[in-house]
Amino acid sequence: MVDENQLIEIDLLLQAIYAKYGYDFRNYTRDSLKRRILKRLSICGLGSISEMQHLLLNNVSFFEQLLLDLSINVTEMYRDPIFFRAVRQKIVPSLKMRSHIKIWHAGCATGEEVYSAAIVFWEEGLYDKILIYATDFNENVLRKAKEGIYPLDMMKNSEQNYRESGCAGEFAEYFTTKYGYSTIKSFLKKNIVFADHNLATDGAFGEMNVILCRNVLIYFNQELQNRAIGLFAESLAEGGYLCLGSKETIRFTDHQARFREVDAVAKIYQKVK
Repeated sequence: MVDENQLIEIDLLLQAIYAKYGYDFRNYTRDSLKRRILKRLSICGLGSISEMQHLLLNNVSFFEQLLLDLSINVTEMYRDPIFFRAVRQKIVPSLKMRSHIKIWHAGCATGEEVYSAAIVFWEEGLYDKILIYATDFNENVLRKAKEGIYPLDMMKNSEQNYRESGCAGEFAEYFTTKYGYSTIKSFLKKNIVFADHNLATDGAFGEMNVILCRNVLIYFNQELQNRAIGLFAESLAEGGYLCLGSKETIRFTDHQARFREVDAVAKIYQKVK
């Protein structure tokens, strides 16, 4: 049964976050937000969402913790290997004909997929002519992405995904290991620019050849999905590629006619107008 009072409290909480801090979660899907908010409520022993609202308005540290809860930070190296294999087969050949390549990885979280794509372009001989803009609205996760330091166990678990994606090098060559952590090597970072960008409020990036925004739109309602796809269409050069997550689509948006489907399984689209 839907608790309408609770939904009202959540709406007021999101409005307070936007008014006080400028982060806009108002068009995120309520089910996901509700789970995260109630979890933080329980952890902190707060009596109500209204009490949480009062606390975050007067305690920046608490807000920063809640911001981490609300951010979409579920990611891993070579998540969905079939997608990265499709990038090699369906996108890389056309990129090899270009002298300069601009890539936007929107909603990059802690950076694992950014580095996964960078490795693909490195192995395909494209890295020296590529510039990757990796963006997120959360400064904390951006800092972690820029550092490129991950638990060693996680990297070991990602090696199988690396192989299944069609990569043929030695995965361990891309990071150094020390004290149970793996650090991405500097040569793989040199053409990546990490920057703050919010898909809910900010504008387009011009003349991109590839945009990756995977497993982010599933947390947006229809209005915000429509805004994001429009933003990507405006940001892509003609013939550029848009890459979404396995459960995401451009269907039912106002911008469907601006793309053609390149790979239905890997969710790769190409801008046609």
